[in-house]
Amino acid sequence: MLMEQEKHRMMEPLFDYDVMGGQPALVGNGLTGMDILSVDQFDKAKIDYIFARAREMREMVEIVGAADLVKGNVLACIFYEPSTRTSSSFIAAMERLGGSVIPITGGVQFSSVSKGETLQDTMRTLEQYADVIVLRHPQIGAAIAAAEAATVPVINAGDGAGEHPTQALLDLFTIQEELGTLDGLTVSMVGDLRFGRTVHSLSKLLSMYNVKLNLVSPEILRLPLTTMNQVRDAGIDVRETHDVADIIADTDVLYVTRVQKERFSDLSEYEQVKNQYEITTELMTHAKEKMVIMHPLPRVGEIHYDVDRDPRAAYFRQVRNGMYIRMALLAGVLGRA
Repeated sequence: MLMEQEKHRMMEPLFDYDVMGGQPALVGNGLTGMDILSVDQFDKAKIDYIFARAREMREMVEIVGAADLVKGNVLACIFYEPSTRTSSSFIAAMERLGGSVIPITGGVQFSSVSKGETLQDTMRTLEQYADVIVLRHPQIGAAIAAAEAATVPVINAGDGAGEHPTQALLDLFTIQEELGTLDGLTVSMVGDLRFGRTVHSLSKLLSMYNVKLNLVSPEILRLPLTTMNQVRDAGIDVRETHDVADIIADTDVLYVTRVQKERFSDLSEYEQVKNQYEITTELMTHAKEKMVIMHPLPRVGEIHYDVDRDPRAAYFRQVRNGMYIRMALLAGVLGRA
């Protein structure tokens, strides 16, 4: 049985509440009312703050499951592209915080966009019902356009081949939780580095830390020059190669991505590179004993299923971390954490 003091600690609130109103008091956190559109908005102090709040969210979920932190607030979750993890984790995050959700997922056929409505008008409509909007869109820059149209906070859940800031934050959080540090690591990114918005955002965040980057891709899927220049300008040691075997022994974080068929205008190019990289149990015998394998998912063969039994496979723990990070962000932009 738990000791009485431990029981008491578990029942203590993690957040300050407004005694008169029964609602959490607004917190001056630097995030309140903020659009989250790019990782360029974050510095180390904000990242540390978000991570601290995410750990509190994890503790709250593990102890009591949910809270009334954002009770009365509504999230509009609109996805113009298919999504499983990002949409579900935002919905779960809002509901575990005590808020409500308007889910518009599965593609534009389920919204008035199919009738010709503009993104701007969709945003102006949704803000009439919601206190925060999460948007995924196939066009780079769509999140910025949406934020300019809306008066409530807009969170970018992926804009084409552009950025995916909340994924990058949960990826960085996962690395820290798994390895205990963000400095002194060698991070190897494998697969679609050209169209992979998760790679673009994570590369930028990692450039704030003392890391080495290995970039493993076919020639046609190399990291875009603008992102490469930003990383190198930050003083990061970058190595490019075409072969995972070249870098596996020195890797602390193996970040694997799917080659995205939907991003290719010429499917013959996709056919040439779709199965170029496969992470197998045999390959992992050459990896460090203490390292992690990550993947933003979904996977389509690039990590073999028998690798899932490897304790270094962190991609499903990564998925769960996404909920905690998004809980922290939602509570933050709503001024509740």
